[in-house]
Amino acid sequence: MKRTEVEPTLQDEAARAGWLYYARGLTQDQIATELGVSRQRAQRLVSRAMADGLVHVRLNHRIGACLDLEARLTERYDLTRCRVAPDFGPGGDAARAIAQSAAAELERVLRQPEPQVIAFGTGRALRAMAEEFTPPDARHHRIVSLIGNIGPDGSATLYDVIRRVAEKLMATYFPMPVPVISDTPEERAFFFHLRPVQAVIALARQADVTFVGVGQMNDDAPLFVDGFVTRDELKALQALGAVGEIASWVYDAEGRYIDVARNALIGAVRVEPGCDRPVIAVAAGPAKVAALRGALVGRIINGLVTDEATATELLD
Repeated sequence: MKRTEVEPTLQDEAARAGWLYYARGLTQDQIATELGVSRQRAQRLVSRAMADGLVHVRLNHRIGACLDLEARLTERYDLTRCRVAPDFGPGGDAARAIAQSAAAELERVLRQPEPQVIAFGTGRALRAMAEEFTPPDARHHRIVSLIGNIGPDGSATLYDVIRRVAEKLMATYFPMPVPVISDTPEERAFFFHLRPVQAVIALARQADVTFVGVGQMNDDAPLFVDGFVTRDELKALQALGAVGEIASWVYDAEGRYIDVARNALIGAVRVEPGCDRPVIAVAAGPAKVAALRGALVGRIINGLVTDEATATELLD
């Protein structure tokens, strides 16, 4: 007898498995029973249906726009990690808007079973992240600071991050016990010659993951507001093309660090461009766009947590 039925192809099976999974809502076990295959084969068929473009999923929720922005930012700037949070709208606090997304990214790192060295910069957004995250059992990690913790008047810096993170984790942490800005190059050299400071610097430079805040360099620059540069110094940096700073190191629109005498005073490890490990910036808001774009273009950062409005600006 002549055979009239056409044997189903692998793509036919994948399409059917995809339809059963996404349209009918069957589990992979149910799909295996329906198709008469093993559970492992059912799983592979569902994955193939998506990979071959046989299934198109549309997320009809506000977060769908954020996921689209994440994908576009990742492609545009070749990011290792990207999270975009819904923004709070005009007048909202951008640091608070992204705090939960940043906390989720930190929790992902902390859940790694292998011991990690996790370095932190400073700033309002990172401090908000530190307050939001839910600590897993992560005492096997080491927490280290990129930047000094002593302000111009001898007080502790306002937005200390590592102490709060380590406090919640009950983990070992390594602060940088130096001024953010020394008075003279000789003073800075003295601090950096101390053995405990050298140990912290070496640890920060080998960090498996780094989280940084990003400061803008306009007239309300955090460096100026917090007293780390004078108004005249800020104007001079702006004249040289400064758009942003990470751990007090100032860079231009191409992400190139600006060579100025002030660099010999900075009590912080500089994040070098092109790092092959995750360097994740946590920042959002209109004032941060130029600074973020420079850091992304120059590959100072390769990961980002931000909000919808900032992400949209970075894609323009």
